[in-house]
Amino acid sequence: MTSSQPTRHAHPALVIFALAVGGFAIGTTEFASMSLVPYFARGLGIDEPTAGHVISAYALGVVVGAPLMAVIGAKFARRTQLIALMLFFALGNALSAIAPSYGWLMAFRFLAGLPHGAYFGIAALVATGLVPPNRRATAIGQIFLGLTVATVIGVPVANWIGQAVGWRSGFAIVAGLALLTMALVAIFAPRDTAHPEASPLRELDALRNGQVWLLLGISAIGFGGLFCVYTYLATTLTDVTHVSPRFVPVVLAVFGLGMTAGNLVIPWFANRALMPTGGGLLLFSAATLLLFPLAAPHPGWVMADVFLIGISGSLGVVLQPRLMDVAGDAQQLAAALNHSAFNTANALGPLLGGLAIDAGWGWTSTGPVGAALAMGGFAIWLVTVWNDRRRATKVALA
Repeated sequence: MTSSQPTRHAHPALVIFALAVGGFAIGTTEFASMSLVPYFARGLGIDEPTAGHVISAYALGVVVGAPLMAVIGAKFARRTQLIALMLFFALGNALSAIAPSYGWLMAFRFLAGLPHGAYFGIAALVATGLVPPNRRATAIGQIFLGLTVATVIGVPVANWIGQAVGWRSGFAIVAGLALLTMALVAIFAPRDTAHPEASPLRELDALRNGQVWLLLGISAIGFGGLFCVYTYLATTLTDVTHVSPRFVPVVLAVFGLGMTAGNLVIPWFANRALMPTGGGLLLFSAATLLLFPLAAPHPGWVMADVFLIGISGSLGVVLQPRLMDVAGDAQQLAAALNHSAFNTANALGPLLGGLAIDAGWGWTSTGPVGAALAMGGFAIWLVTVWNDRRRATKVALA
């Protein structure tokens, strides 16, 4: 295995808290950027579908950076990697705050996305190394709580500040949170050394594993529906629901509450039945996304539907331990690739949603487009389950 060997343990709760603060920083920048699309579109003199490409640039950075940084860092201690990744993340967000043009903002968002996936992947490995095997999903869910709490607190605050002071302040806040994470990880994370057999080539073995690619496909397609709706939610609320811009952060917080509820409840099911829980979440996501056009004109109904859509964000808690199960010795790369796949979805969802809006289908068309993506993920899930059963039958007959 490529896991590093700890030489000292802080209390697991303190370690997970430190890692979750990093998740809070990442969640704030990832989701606040989406909610600030109308503001930096106006500030940079571009239309909103074009501004949505800034979100895709960050997601592309995650897609590229997750495997790249996981492989490069294979021979370094995980604590060292986490600190370095947060430093890079702070720099990318600080530069985003001072970007002079749309082109520069695209470039800086790409840079800010590079450490995202590797951070979450390595953080998941550190956290699961501190708990019994039957509590891995819970430990991962607790790290993800940092991200979901960001959608409840960090994103609405960044949105409010973005309206009052300017959209650049949102990225500056995240840079500060990243520096705080560096300090907490330095204090609480286990002081470890890299596994003596760890190497970039050994990590690349994950790319030869068909099971890994199927799971990544579920993430890349199935998770896109959530991002398809969320990216254009602020404008949908003002143009379709006809609420005041001041009410938008409240709905964003409701979405975050749904994600938080999902990360608190879904690990309980995932610890007991990992893959069935994943399939159920994909179907649940498709249903809630199909309801979005019907709910959007009504403030109360859209808040309820947005809460339910948020629950499906816990899919990552299910797929992360499954990837660890099938990755063999390539744990670090497989864990990071999970977030690369999620952010493929983060690029795909806004892209397809923007195309539907540009085609004249309306702001609520993101719901059916998102439901189609969720069902695409479910189709890959069916292939994965069939493949698992086929392999189990072969082993039984051998």
